Amino acid sequence: MNRAAKPAGCRPAGLWLFLLLSGCMVGPDYVPPPADTAAQWLDSRDGRLKTNFTDVRDWWKTFNDPVLNRLIESAYLNNLNLRVAGVRILEARAQLAIAAGNLYPQNQQLTGSLNKIRLSQRASQAAFSQIFDYAQTQIGLTASWEIDFWGRFRRAIESADAEFQAAVANYNTALVSLTADVARAYVTLRTLEKRLSIARQNVGTQQANLQLAKIRYEGGTTSERDVEQARTVLASTEASIPTLEIELRRQQNALNFLLGMPPGRIGDLLGAPAQIPAPPAEVAVGVPAELLRRRPDVRAAERRAAAQSASVGVTKAALYPAFSLTGTFGLLSTDVGAFALSDVFLWKSRTANFGPALQWNIFNYGQITNQVRVQDARLQALLIDYQNTVLAAQREVEDSLVAFLRSQERARSLGESIAAARHSLELATLQYRQGITDFTTVLTAQQALLNEQDSLAVTLGDISSNLVGVYRALGGGWQIREGKDAVPVFVKEEMAKRTDWGGLLSPAAQPSPDSRKSSGIGWPRW
Repeated sequence: MNRAAKPAGCRPAGLWLFLLLSGCMVGPDYVPPPADTAAQWLDSRDGRLKTNFTDVRDWWKTFNDPVLNRLIESAYLNNLNLRVAGVRILEARAQLAIAAGNLYPQNQQLTGSLNKIRLSQRASQAAFSQIFDYAQTQIGLTASWEIDFWGRFRRAIESADAEFQAAVANYNTALVSLTADVARAYVTLRTLEKRLSIARQNVGTQQANLQLAKIRYEGGTTSERDVEQARTVLASTEASIPTLEIELRRQQNALNFLLGMPPGRIGDLLGAPAQIPAPPAEVAVGVPAELLRRRPDVRAAERRAAAQSASVGVTKAALYPAFSLTGTFGLLSTDVGAFALSDVFLWKSRTANFGPALQWNIFNYGQITNQVRVQDARLQALLIDYQNTVLAAQREVEDSLVAFLRSQERARSLGESIAAARHSLELATLQYRQGITDFTTVLTAQQALLNEQDSLAVTLGDISSNLVGVYRALGGGWQIREGKDAVPVFVKEEMAKRTDWGGLLSPAAQPSPDSRKSSGIGWPRW
């Protein structure tokens, strides 16, 4: 027996009616599995981290970038993958309603027929009757109800309800990924714009150096080698620009896709090139235990385990006898003798039968028992998967935190390196003009400055991208959908035109993301 489930015992024997209506609930009663979480993050003592407070609802606003805010809002409204996840919630809600319907009489049929019958005069019953040709009409109602004595249908409702809540958690997971993907693509785009700007500025500087080398060569103070070296460095820098432009276009296309737009429409939202979004001085990260409540993928894993736990009970119920109530009531009449087909509506034409039934698969050669074992093995795998998801969540936060903090230290070092490289280039250029040093020294200093400037731009982008990774790992962003519908109004209107969805399209039909309570069975819509 695993630690996360305990067997559900039958209630004491009592009145038959009580047993008939309540019965037992076979299978394990689900208990959330334990999860191992650290007390604090490894870098919790770093002054840049705040562990006593966590606000990750609108984490992207910490960058103070209006363009990023607009992009995420547009993605939330228009991303197509998010819409698919929202429709999956409606699908799961309908599946829950199907499971709930099994608590009521599973089969109800209104029947009716009008038959013209001709019996063979050589049939066995011909010896007892002279009537070989007659008509018969009947109408009736047939119903059968398998009593949920062992909890098979109630366990199925538990499973469907947990799957429904998992679908909501999956939607929230998709929203977490969407906000992070948009922010990361935007940071990468601004980083590429900065790198392009650096490359183009260096092209201007290298063109000036090429002209200086030409002047000195034409004046006879240096060799043609200086001119060719300057031209080589210039062409190399110019060659890097198309590569950066390719990557920039790809990031623009990626943002278009995330925002649910065809390529080429992102320009109005982006505006002119801007600086790389800068992170705040302090980041609120809370403590690891909060991941169990906040991260929707952790909740989805826990809800899948709950659904599978109920499935064990559904399968196990097949080991026990099934009790049913069946009944038929109808009206029947023929045109034989003094009777008429119109007599079918007379009370004397009634026909009925009613009674209990029992069905028990007593010889199944271990098949049902092994089916229960299969379901239990799947439950154990999902319990372990939940614990693994919790560990993976903590690892993702730690990886992003250390990358975020150390990238800032790298940026500071690169800033000092750039200042030294710029001064070195100024000295080398001055000495070259005075004839003190050769042109190779100038080119080396120039290339070093370009490399350091490009590395700093990449590192600044990494700092912001790693912070995006921190918030993603913390499970931030999905909270913006609280109080809002998971499916846009126009999509629901389109669905309502095709199918009668009843009240399932209303936001009230969706559970709270933090709720562990049942979403409610509800009465059937006859």
